[in-house]
Amino acid sequence: MTGTSTGTSTAPTGAQLWTRTRGFLVALAVLLVGSIALAGLQSGNHHGHLDPRSADPYGSRALAELLAERGVTSQVVTTAREAADAAGPGTTLVVTAPDLLGDRQLRAVRSAIDLSGGRTVLVAPGGPTLPRLAPGAHTEGTAHQDRLDPGCALPAARAAGRAGTGGEHRYTTDTPGATACYPSDGNPTLLVLPTATPGGDTVLLGSDTILLNRSLAEEGNASLALHLLGSRAKLVWYLPSPADTAPAGDEPDDKSLLELVPAGWGWALLQLLLAAGLAALWRARRLGPLVTEELPVAVRASEAAEGRARLYRKAGARDRAATVLRAATRERLAALVGVPPGRAHTPEALVPAVSVRLPDRAHDVTTLLFGPTPADDAALVALADHLDALEREVRTS
Repeated sequence: MTGTSTGTSTAPTGAQLWTRTRGFLVALAVLLVGSIALAGLQSGNHHGHLDPRSADPYGSRALAELLAERGVTSQVVTTAREAADAAGPGTTLVVTAPDLLGDRQLRAVRSAIDLSGGRTVLVAPGGPTLPRLAPGAHTEGTAHQDRLDPGCALPAARAAGRAGTGGEHRYTTDTPGATACYPSDGNPTLLVLPTATPGGDTVLLGSDTILLNRSLAEEGNASLALHLLGSRAKLVWYLPSPADTAPAGDEPDDKSLLELVPAGWGWALLQLLLAAGLAALWRARRLGPLVTEELPVAVRASEAAEGRARLYRKAGARDRAATVLRAATRERLAALVGVPPGRAHTPEALVPAVSVRLPDRAHDVTTLLFGPTPADDAALVALADHLDALEREVRTS
């Protein structure tokens, strides 16, 4: 609708909006650019736990670089099938998270252990995983000491000396030809088990400490790690992807989206909803009751009436339009003929009072003021004309 302005418009101009928001927009742009640049600079250094590409304290990049200087090439794989395919007589396979593997992945790793003829290093295997990968070995609780002495004749252990193999699992085994090293309370934290294929072996490493960047330089950790992982020319790091991990005995496939959502998210969502409700109540009290504001533009009554009439016409609301016309006419006629406002819409009170003021009785007052809905637009227009004529006659009588 159009109208006549009664004052200066309060809507801000484009220049005013830019002046008010440019500081915020510039700060937001700087923050986004800085975040993207920082992420780009750090993306090459940050990977997962025991990742040979990661320079984080819990990565293994330092060990991988030391091995590369000695001619050992490293390869990273993320699925058990890739790990089994890459294993061979001249390969050391490091399984960084054996306890996270599902049945299918455990079978693939076990096949590589039995058939490859190379070395397989299992990092801190325990629970139900160990019998699947090393049937002759068992866990014997936790090694409470972090740094232990070799206590065995294994050349790698004797060359390294004291190392940080404790802090997690201890093992025991009845496998013939096994070598037990770094005992804690009588049970080793490092086991070397022979495999069925000549030349192959399986290393059970009770802790990942000697492989981490943050602890590689302590005691004999670097020496022990280099001997265990550098005995073959090729080193394969098996870092299981999320799709390749599941608790032992479970299959990771065919899970719904809700099953993949961590259990704690339900409580987190409930807390967020509660916080949102409390914030809404707090803000509602601060806002207080509604206040009226003067409109910046005054609209003529005729324009408002025309706009409403167009809406009625577009909606085909003849019943509503006729009701409004009749109600307004009844109120004006009641004031002219002395009928109280409260009874202006009562036929028994209004119709006789109006009929008395009509000398020729040419109009059907009851039908005009309280009749049915017009059948079409032409009938609605005719009704409006008859109501105007009725009101003029009453005024001039």
